[in-house]
Amino acid sequence: MSKIFTPSSGPDDWQQFLADPQKQWKRGYSAMAAALSWEAAKDLPPEIAALLGPDVELLFAIPEHKVALPGGRRESQCDVFAVARAGDETIALAVEAKVNEPFGPTVGEWMVGASAGKTERMTFIRDLLGLPDGAIDHVRYQLLHRTAAAVLEATRFKTDRAAMIVQSFSQEHRWFEDFAAFTSLLGLEATRGTPLRHILPSGKPLDLGWAVGSAEFV
Repeated sequence: MSKIFTPSSGPDDWQQFLADPQKQWKRGYSAMAAALSWEAAKDLPPEIAALLGPDVELLFAIPEHKVALPGGRRESQCDVFAVARAGDETIALAVEAKVNEPFGPTVGEWMVGASAGKTERMTFIRDLLGLPDGAIDHVRYQLLHRTAAAVLEATRFKTDRAAMIVQSFSQEHRWFEDFAAFTSLLGLEATRGTPLRHILPSGKPLDLGWAVGSAEFV
C-alpha cells in the first residue's frame, strides 16, 4: 500500500479505494454516504465532531485506510481514518460507516474452526483493548478489529487519544444493538449521539460513539 496520498477533488475520488468499486459505489450504500458527508463538511461531519469534544478540528482524513493486524494478511479497512485535534489533544479516529449493511459475523461465527492465525489475532485484540475475561462470542468481530485499528494508529501517529465512531446514516438506527453489545463489554452503556470513554491497558483514552448521519446523503 502506498504511503503517498493525494488531495480529493470530490466524492467520486473515493470510489477507487473500495474493495469492490462497482458494487459498493451506489446511492444508499455506506461508502457513498460517507464520501458525500465528509466532502460536504470539508471538516469533520458535525455529528462526529460532537462526539469528540469542543473546538475539534480535522487535520487530515484518508478514505478506506488499511491497518495491518497480527494473525493473518487481511487488514482492517476503515471507511475513513482521520487525525483530529481537540484543544491540546490529538485524536486518531477510525470511522465505520453504515446505512443498512450489517456488521458481519459475530466473534463466535468468525472463530468456527479457527486457525492459529485467527486465535493469535483475537488474543491480540482482547489484550490491546483490555476486554474482560469471559465469552465474547455474541459481539460483532468487525467492531473489535475496527477499534483495534484506531488504537494501533493512535500509537503509530503518537496521538493522545484513540476513537472509533460508527457513522450511521440509517434513520431507523439499524444494528445499534450490536454496537451497544460491544460497548457493554467495556462496562459502557451506549446511547446514540453520546460519547463514551474507555481507558486502555496502555493508559490511553479510547473514545467510542454512534453518530447519526443526515438522511440527505443516502
